[in-house]
Amino acid sequence: MRFQDLNWKDVESYLQIDNRVILITGSTEQHAYLSLMTDILIPSKIALAVAERESVLVAPPFNFGVAPHFEDFPGTISLSQETFDAVLYEIVESLMHQGFSNFLILNGHGGNQLPARIRALSDDGDVHVEWLNWWESTAAKTMQTEIGMQIDHANWGENFTFTRVGELPDELRDAVKPPVNLELQDADERQTMREVLGDGSYGGAYQIDDRVTTQLYLNIVDEVCASIRAMKF
Repeated sequence: MRFQDLNWKDVESYLQIDNRVILITGSTEQHAYLSLMTDILIPSKIALAVAERESVLVAPPFNFGVAPHFEDFPGTISLSQETFDAVLYEIVESLMHQGFSNFLILNGHGGNQLPARIRALSDDGDVHVEWLNWWESTAAKTMQTEIGMQIDHANWGENFTFTRVGELPDELRDAVKPPVNLELQDADERQTMREVLGDGSYGGAYQIDDRVTTQLYLNIVDEVCASIRAMKF
């Protein structure tokens, strides 16, 4: 169930029997040969599959995240940490006011973190909040161990049929890890993130057998369903 498919009376009726909601956070940013919306498409696809199975409501995705390191790549839209925190907090606060009290925040971007004010709400017992980075799920970690390959930015682990927007290289790229603070480099040697990353991938295989990534997706859906089921009304 999605907000866009309901009117306000439908949501009011839902709240008579359930107080759970899935929030989707991610980023609009470069992903090499994959969609700029990869970090939204993956958690959205997971959330909608969970919603169908568990009859839980999914709020509209928060499409922008903290991604200043990719601003040299056209199409990236970045928020400051303060703006991200403020907007997500106000989304939660709005829904709390209406009666939602069990929140699963399904995150698709490594630069996003659970805002301290939302964590405080949960710690105080006002609401129950769970934050899940999908690539850090047990299902994702298990798959990486099984196939001996690591999920990283814009590599096979984010390459699903629904994030692909063109042809991808059929090769293995050496790992490219940018320095944490490029601005601390010597001025004469300093490079932009774009110069360090090239096409934008952090390395590894660009693509693998779709059967593997499809199974990865299905396993994560199972895990998120279990998490939602454990939230009591």
